[in-house]
Amino acid sequence: MAAKPLIGINGDFRAARKDVTALSWFNTGYYDSISAAKIKTGPKESDVTNAIPILIPPLDDDGELKQILSMLDGLVLAGCTQDLEPVRLGMDRHPATRPMPARREDFDRRLCKMAVEMKMPILAIGGGMQLLNVICGGSIYQHIAEDCPRSLHHHDPVEGTLRHVIEIVPGTRVDTIYGPGEIRVNSCHHQAVNVVAKGFRVSSTAPDGVIESFEAEDPDWFCLGVQWHPENESASALDMQVFEQLLSAIVHQKQPVILPMRKAG
Repeated sequence: MAAKPLIGINGDFRAARKDVTALSWFNTGYYDSISAAKIKTGPKESDVTNAIPILIPPLDDDGELKQILSMLDGLVLAGCTQDLEPVRLGMDRHPATRPMPARREDFDRRLCKMAVEMKMPILAIGGGMQLLNVICGGSIYQHIAEDCPRSLHHHDPVEGTLRHVIEIVPGTRVDTIYGPGEIRVNSCHHQAVNVVAKGFRVSSTAPDGVIESFEAEDPDWFCLGVQWHPENESASALDMQVFEQLLSAIVHQKQPVILPMRKAG
């Protein structure tokens, strides 16, 4: 039996506080989605594979991090309930911004930079998409409600998550994944991509113009950022295809398998 691909995931981090030890944790949806995503690899019914998720702690040593990345076949840059530190981006901190612990942001930046330099297959989700854009030279809106006049609600202050329509750019990877027709995605963010980094293109937007996904222009490099959360319980059945396309790109590299379209239900 051929070895299954290994896909890394970064986790969340909470610094030590009085009477509370430091803690790292990983949202179950990320590693369950990686394990559940399956693709055909041959003509037989048994020719099916999935990937093994590998949880990456916030290591301080670059050499150790590079060693781990050299063992992996792909990377999921996970989102975060907190934000990138705006001061590091040359902005004053908005009252709505809740910066993530420095150890997490420092590690995520190093992880993302190394993975990009290696041109690993990357799926960046939520805040991971914003981080990827910043690392590659793009910018973000710190608070959509003020930075984007007449914008839709992208976050429910009570429930946290809501759903809205996205408009997909034809001919993109996201178009391949979701196909034609109206697509609704979950949404729970107050920051967003502003200027897309060089070497990437927008692949979907919300009706208000807020960027919902972008991808590498290089057709041989699977590097996709989505603002919604395909790993979340509020995701639709179609969203699993995001993970399947990542797996397909890893297995088939320059000629990803075009997956059959699946109806939501």
